[in-house]
This record gives sequence, structure tokens and C-alpha cells, in this order.
Amino acid sequence: MGTTLQITTDDGTAEAYLTGSGPGVLFFMDAIGLRPRLEEMADRIAGWGYTVLVPNLFYRLGTAAELLPPLDLTIPENRKSYGSVLMPRVQGYTPEQSDADTLRWLDTLAEHAAPGPVGVTGYCMGAKLAIRAAALRPEDVRAACGFHGAALVDGTDHSAHLLLPRCRAEFAFGHADADPANDAEAIAELGRALDAAGLTALNETYPDAPHGFTMSDTASYQEEGAERMFRTLQSLLDRTLGDGR
Repeated sequence: MGTTLQITTDDGTAEAYLTGSGPGVLFFMDAIGLRPRLEEMADRIAGWGYTVLVPNLFYRLGTAAELLPPLDLTIPENRKSYGSVLMPRVQGYTPEQSDADTLRWLDTLAEHAAPGPVGVTGYCMGAKLAIRAAALRPEDVRAACGFHGAALVDGTDHSAHLLLPRCRAEFAFGHADADPANDAEAIAELGRALDAAGLTALNETYPDAPHGFTMSDTASYQEEGAERMFRTLQSLLDRTLGDGR
């Protein structure tokens, strides 16, 4: 359904998958990267009547094809071992890099989507980037979602949850159950921060859902959690962006 764009940034050229038409939705990838599963997810969202942009956030390290996993991640042992490859990439994608990139992604999305407010959705590392996007452009981002998010509350001065007072979006979070990257106390602290900021939000934990539960190309996939994610996301986008169609 979609096409590949080449987006010029201050640090090079980033490819991005663009699909659909209508109000804009910026899709932040998980740590595994831009690949067919994310294009499939973006096409499904586009089918609801939205323009969806999925950038390769790790373009400084290589193209999407160059960064594809060399292993079958539906095999649990491979999925577990591949984490040692992914973590340096995630940790190297600093707020300074991601904030500059996010502004470029939002500007590019605006060139292709219908005029008006936009939504953002993120997975794994992308969940905190969705918060940062809502804080960077509070006048534009009306809906923000994060699913099986990692390090949303990280104990540093750069923690994404500290940016919530700058946001105006309605939020929805679907957390993995017993997730070592996002434990129960972090989820509770995120909820307190959402309440303190006066934001309308869902902050839910999905039963028995492992980290990465939306990704059908990995051993972490849980169909029940993935379908719940799609229902939650569609409801929020339709509620907040529907008047822009």
C-alpha cells in the first residue's frame, strides 16, 4: 500500500515508510527497526483513514535493510540473544538526536497528511518517543499512545514522564505484564504523572502479555494483546482526530 521516502536530516538521510491518506499519525518503531511487520501495522492503521509515517530511527547506523535481524526472532533463544545487539542502538539514540529527528518527522508528515492535528504511537523504545513528540509539539499532537514501552520512567532528568506537564494530548498506554523494562512501580509513577499533569489517559497493563507483544515476527507476540492495542489505538485516533477528516 505504501511507499518509501528519503528524508533529509542534519545528520544524513533517513528512509521512512509512508502509507494511507487522511489525518497524520507518526509511528515510532521498536528497537528491532523498520521492517515488514511495522509496514503491515502501519497499513492497518492507514486502513482506518489515516496517513501513517514510520521512520527508520537508526538511519545514522545504516539503512533498514542493513539493520534487519540476521536471525529468526520467532525462535525464543534468538530473540533473547539479539537483545545484546539492540541495546547499544537504543542507548545511543539520545534525546538530542531523537528530538531533532522528531521535529523533522512531524514536518514531513504534515507535508503528506490532511491539515490539522496529528497522533503519535510508539512501541518499546518508541513509547517514550511518543511522549517526547507530544511535548515538543503540544499544539499539534492531539493523541499519543505507547505500547510495551521501555524506560518511560528511568530515574534521570531526561525521563520521558517528566515532560507530561508540557503535553496537551490524550494518552493511552498498554503495558506488558511483569516487564523488566517497565516494572509495576514505573507504571504507577507514570499514572501519577499523567494525573498530576491533568491529562486524559489510559494506563493499562495487559495480562500475561510479554514485552514486544505486538510484534508477530518475534517470539514475544501475543495476539490478544496486539488486537487490544489496535482497538485502543483506533478508538483514540477516531475520537481525537476524527473531526479533522
